[in-house]
Amino acid sequence: MQDFQNKVAVVTGGASGIGKALAKALLGRGAKVVIADVEDGALKAATEELGGAVSGVRVDVRDPESLKACADAVYEQHGACHLLFNNAGVGVANLNVWETEPTDWQWVHGVNVNGVVHGIQAFVPRMIAGGEEGFVVNTSSGDGGISPLAEQCVYASSKAAVSILTECLAAQFQSNQLKLGAGILYPAGGLLKTGIWTTKRNRPEELSRDVAVPEGSEMTFDQFMSGMKAAGMDFPVQDLDELAEHCLDGVLAGDFVIMLGREGMEAQLVERARKLARGECPVVAHPGMG
Repeated sequence: MQDFQNKVAVVTGGASGIGKALAKALLGRGAKVVIADVEDGALKAATEELGGAVSGVRVDVRDPESLKACADAVYEQHGACHLLFNNAGVGVANLNVWETEPTDWQWVHGVNVNGVVHGIQAFVPRMIAGGEEGFVVNTSSGDGGISPLAEQCVYASSKAAVSILTECLAAQFQSNQLKLGAGILYPAGGLLKTGIWTTKRNRPEELSRDVAVPEGSEMTFDQFMSGMKAAGMDFPVQDLDELAEHCLDGVLAGDFVIMLGREGMEAQLVERARKLARGECPVVAHPGMG
């Protein structure tokens, strides 16, 4: 793929955060963008703000029929999909595994893992049938795909799954000699001020917890930054527009791993492999975690 001019792109979780930044960057490079998001208000605001060749479709990625309906709408409007960004993601409070509840896993893995699978199932067969070049980007996380945090067991395990299924997807595209590529987006470069900090706002009532999470196990971005500042720690914050532009450059380059500072993962993965080869747990435990 040489450029994005007149290409049709679908971005799940596109009404805010990384997804919105991707939509903005795609529009800036001449693409036609469909934002798919579960939040009606944010979806309306994003499409109004971005304008241009952008439209919005309400989608719950946990539901395969919802994504099939989205694909129907995209193909009815544009007749094609060239770029699929499976970006929607949620998280829950930091908990020990035994403190989690079934609904924590049902919700997070329903969005983060099943949502990616449903997006692939809804769009990729049509992308293949169209016979044009295309690319699928699945948003993972270093927390899971590279170096999981034990206290974020639900989220980290979901993102590890996204990384592995994307490896399989890319290999299958290649072995079937398709005109499609696949890559993993590992958001990096600093802390990210996105809606992932407050995703409980979208948690369905039927998947609510029976027991409230312990105080301090979840916080907003601003609360976290204030706490770190009070502790004398200063964390960099990554600009989302820069991240999105880097992602699009990675797509054009055909990169499988799309990540700012990608070279830095080698040392982490080597150390992880060494620990595993010694029969050790590679995840570092923190006192009082969870």
